[in-house]
Amino acid sequence: MFSSDTAADGGQAAAPALERVPRRPSLSPSRAADFKTCPLLYRFRTIDRLPERKSAAAVRGTLVHAVLERLYDLPAAERTVDAARGLVTPAWEELSADPEVAALFTAGEEGAEPPSLETWLASAGKLVETYFTLEDPTRIQPEGREELVEVTLPDGLLLRGYVDRLDVARNGALRVVDYKTGSMPREAFESKALFQMKFYALVLWRTRGVVASQLKLIYLGDGDALTYAPDEGELVRFERTLLAIWAAIERAVSTGDFRPNRTRLCDWCDHQALCPSFGGTPPPFPAEAAAAAGWPTLPVVERD
Repeated sequence: MFSSDTAADGGQAAAPALERVPRRPSLSPSRAADFKTCPLLYRFRTIDRLPERKSAAAVRGTLVHAVLERLYDLPAAERTVDAARGLVTPAWEELSADPEVAALFTAGEEGAEPPSLETWLASAGKLVETYFTLEDPTRIQPEGREELVEVTLPDGLLLRGYVDRLDVARNGALRVVDYKTGSMPREAFESKALFQMKFYALVLWRTRGVVASQLKLIYLGDGDALTYAPDEGELVRFERTLLAIWAAIERAVSTGDFRPNRTRLCDWCDHQALCPSFGGTPPPFPAEAAAAAGWPTLPVVERD
């Protein structure tokens, strides 16, 4: 089990991944969640690849993640609150090189005044400081940060995702850690929050042969944490769930039928103008783009 002074000095040798020629595209936790939430949103993001506006909140999350990743580049004894604060400005300078990000603080988001950059940076710094109330980074040595994990399942489905932090204890136990800049969800929504973490746990189990001892979601918005310990049987069932989601995605691609699902999350969607639930009309299904992405079956497109 993990304690506050867990050190990572190398885990068990990785077991060979299940080798099959992967089909493309792959499935990630975010895209699987998109399809579960709204198949049409999945299509717009994954197949049409429609642009989406950046938000100050999302960019702040990117900034905080960058700071916490770089914090572990420092020697353990130097991982202090002051050092973390000092990483905020250089991380912001890199992000603001993107004109769309910089425009958030000059033109603002649609229908809103631009936020104060000083206040926004201070809010990011506060989230970074909150991290130190939840973990002592001087006593942790991660094996991986922002690490790509992937595996091809026996049926050919490629699962891929990026883990914020992976810790390996001296006894080979795995801990998967994800940082969230919001607040911990109510108990009724915990299973949805853990979907992403179970995805990572499944990939790690399939590649390393080890079931993660702990999945840990760190919520910097309210200084709380959600931990969970999966078991092998649960991961087997979760794999079946992912395969069912993938089968549904393939059926949608084969027919071009991606139906909208109207929920409260639609209030934050950039694609309402193209959504039938809001009186819009989706663009024609991009069969050529889907073919270029490697989908094995496509809808029949009638030509004049």
